[in-house]
Amino acid sequence: MVPSLFFMFCTWVVLLMTIHTSLARPLCHADESSALMEFRRSFRINKTDFLCIYPKVESWSLNEHGDCCSWDGIECNKATGHVTGLNLSHNCLFGTLSSNTSLFRLLHLESLNLACNDFNFSSIPYGFGNLSRLQYLNLSSSNLSGKVPSDISSLSRLVSLDLNPFYNLEITRGLYQWSILKMPNIDNFIQNLTMLRELDLSFIIMSSPLPHALANFSSLRLLKLISCQLYGKFPVSIFQLPNLEALDISKNYHLSGFIPKLHWGNPLKSLSLSGTNFSGEIPISIGNLVVLNELSIEYCNFSSSLPTSMGNLSQLAHLDLSSNKFHGQVPTFFANLTQVSYLDLSYNNFSSGIGHWFVNLVKLTYLNLAGEIPNSLWELKDLEDLDLYGNNLSGTMDLHKLKRLRWLDLSFNNISFVSKAEINAILPKLSTLYLDSCNLHEFPKLLGYLSTLEMISLSHNKIEGSIPMWMWNGSRKTLFYVDLSHNFLTSFGNNQINLPLPKLAYLDISSNWLKTELPSPPPSVAFYNISHNFLFGEIQSICSGRSLSVLDLSNNNLNGTIPPCVGKINSLSILNLGKNKLEGMIPHAYLKGCLLEIIDLTNNRLQGPVPRSLTNCEMLKYLNLAHNQILDGFPLWLSDLTELKAIILKSNKFHGPIEAYRSQFNFSNMHIMDLSYNSFSGELPSKLLQSFHAMKVIVSQDRLEYMNALENITIYTSLFEYGMTLMNKGVEMEYAKVPLALMQIDFSNNLFEGHIPDLIGDLKSLILLNLSSNVLTGSIPPSLANLTLLESLDLSQNKLYGEIPQKLAQLTFLSSFNVSDNQLLGPIPQGSQFNTFAIDSFAMNKGLCGSPLPKKCATFGDDLPLPPSSQEEIGKESPFNLDWKIVLIGARIGFLIGVILENLIVDEK
Repeated sequence: MVPSLFFMFCTWVVLLMTIHTSLARPLCHADESSALMEFRRSFRINKTDFLCIYPKVESWSLNEHGDCCSWDGIECNKATGHVTGLNLSHNCLFGTLSSNTSLFRLLHLESLNLACNDFNFSSIPYGFGNLSRLQYLNLSSSNLSGKVPSDISSLSRLVSLDLNPFYNLEITRGLYQWSILKMPNIDNFIQNLTMLRELDLSFIIMSSPLPHALANFSSLRLLKLISCQLYGKFPVSIFQLPNLEALDISKNYHLSGFIPKLHWGNPLKSLSLSGTNFSGEIPISIGNLVVLNELSIEYCNFSSSLPTSMGNLSQLAHLDLSSNKFHGQVPTFFANLTQVSYLDLSYNNFSSGIGHWFVNLVKLTYLNLAGEIPNSLWELKDLEDLDLYGNNLSGTMDLHKLKRLRWLDLSFNNISFVSKAEINAILPKLSTLYLDSCNLHEFPKLLGYLSTLEMISLSHNKIEGSIPMWMWNGSRKTLFYVDLSHNFLTSFGNNQINLPLPKLAYLDISSNWLKTELPSPPPSVAFYNISHNFLFGEIQSICSGRSLSVLDLSNNNLNGTIPPCVGKINSLSILNLGKNKLEGMIPHAYLKGCLLEIIDLTNNRLQGPVPRSLTNCEMLKYLNLAHNQILDGFPLWLSDLTELKAIILKSNKFHGPIEAYRSQFNFSNMHIMDLSYNSFSGELPSKLLQSFHAMKVIVSQDRLEYMNALENITIYTSLFEYGMTLMNKGVEMEYAKVPLALMQIDFSNNLFEGHIPDLIGDLKSLILLNLSSNVLTGSIPPSLANLTLLESLDLSQNKLYGEIPQKLAQLTFLSSFNVSDNQLLGPIPQGSQFNTFAIDSFAMNKGLCGSPLPKKCATFGDDLPLPPSSQEEIGKESPFNLDWKIVLIGARIGFLIGVILENLIVDEK
């Protein structure tokens, strides 16, 4: 009895203590719960976002659970009830993170995680400095842009800071545009953040050296500065940080350095220097990093042979040494790396192939090699990804042992396959197969048996004839990517032009010999390129492509009209129907929210005006309507499309003055404007030219970039590099890719009159200027000498007069110059590029003289009279002598008159 009473007593004591504890725990403060609810109401929930997992804020309520400390994603101090932690990562938030956000009223916050939401490219607001207790701040992968506010640097208690715009670059590409964050001065930014253990500022543009002060951050465990445009020398002392576990400075192409020959004392587990300018050799001391799990140094300038000490890296799982200058034999110590699952040794100068030790790498799932392939390769039964791209292999591939293979790239080899009836059991998991440039003459039979195939690429082969229907037998329900471009295909098997692939998202059959009607794009297709074939008939069937993002039917024999549905495909960003036989009017219905970036309708028979509804296409960058029969005035409203980089209206029936009805323009991003071969009249449009702000700035480029647009294709995004035909130095040239630096104005073959405005000299990045075949008058403005990048200048066939400005000789890039058929006079500038121009450049200007023309210019003194010859002295009086004789006669007569008058006066007296 006593024990039971004692038990009951203890139970009551525990119960009373629990009740007391629960009653004693303070509730969330009202001002903080109000701030949280205000924050929730400032966003909407987008559950379709790729990074959306669970919207925690949907469960927040002041009515049912008024205590915000019990809300999902909230942590509170148990003693004070203040909100100390807010975790809303992957919370499906969409909207603007404003400068007056209520978050800044949560002054007791110690941890804030807003990662993987969509803040719609808003700037990171100034105000985080108010949250002085913050230790953890994560704003990564949330579509933020602009300058990183300096007040974040005042958060001296921070131990973890992550502002990386990308959650996972490989996964998220195609689902997010690239948000641009900038940090002008990383030195000042990190000055007070000495307690940091984790710092990720990847993909933030810094354009500066890496600060040496980071070597003093002794608590630092993780440092990631991927693709920050860092340059200069990497501080070697950072390698010696005692607690450093992960270092990633990849994709900083101008950051140089070396791996030091030191005794490593830190517990480094991951080291990535890929895509930097690191060089030298791999030191023996690297073998001391016995816990190293990942080593990525691809695309650097490392050389020498590999040290045998690398065999000590027994924990290594990821090893990428590709695209360096390593030489010598592939070391046998690789046999010790039994944990390696990812291995890439390609694009080096190893003198021998892989040895038999290869069979020890039983955990290998990804392999990329160069050179001879060992037989032991086929014993790697766990291999999932095999990349043998560009190995110059030949012969037969027997893949029957690699039953776990999911991804295979054999491109740029000369191979064939073992043909087995039971091949469906051989590669049961293969989902991706690249066989580009493999010298194939027929479709591999194995394609009909791959039941899990999702992506197949057979481009740039020599496959002839029909596309067989048996190809799709195994993968009919799984294929979403098919590339058969650059072959010799002529038709579809059984005349079945519509492919039975319900999940197809990407189809490229361009550059073949297809002679058929246009196949209907499946409803799921986003990328549809069937250009450069011999297709005929009308194009109404494209209306079935409700998901189209890229539609390229150019360079065929298609006819009929463009269906109105083109303007109603909401996802369409690239439309190329150029070089066909299409006629009628351009469809007039382009809906609000139109995503079109490229429209190319060149070389057709289109008529009528340019549809004004294109103003709904706010993302439009390139508009090419050249070589049609469009009858219209200049579409002034195009100025509202501020993203426009190229307008090509060449060879149509455009007419009238440009600036008669508009006083202001905004073509601030314009790179190319071609209005040639029309009937535009009036004065050259000065205000239009003045709005070309992109042409006023000379931007240096580290590498050649091309005009492009973003392809948004379901699972990924890539850059669509746009080509066009342009007049360059008097010759019409086809550009497969147009350099971004190309700035061109072509107003030739119109009826423009009046003077050439001086302000053209402000367009300093202009490379091509053609004003020929107009009715321009006045002189050539000397301000053209300011166009220091100019390569081609054509002012021929006008009515220009006066001299050619001597300053034009300063244009050192000028390689094409034509002022023929004008009324110019005076000496031709000499020196520099002008010494290379032919006579044709200056023909039909009667007043011009000097090289290369035969007419010589008068030198100083040429206008003075020459002394007479001896015959002239005898037979002809020189004007000089005649003048003096007249003077002397006059003097004598005057003298006689004076004497007579004097005598008369004397007589009178």
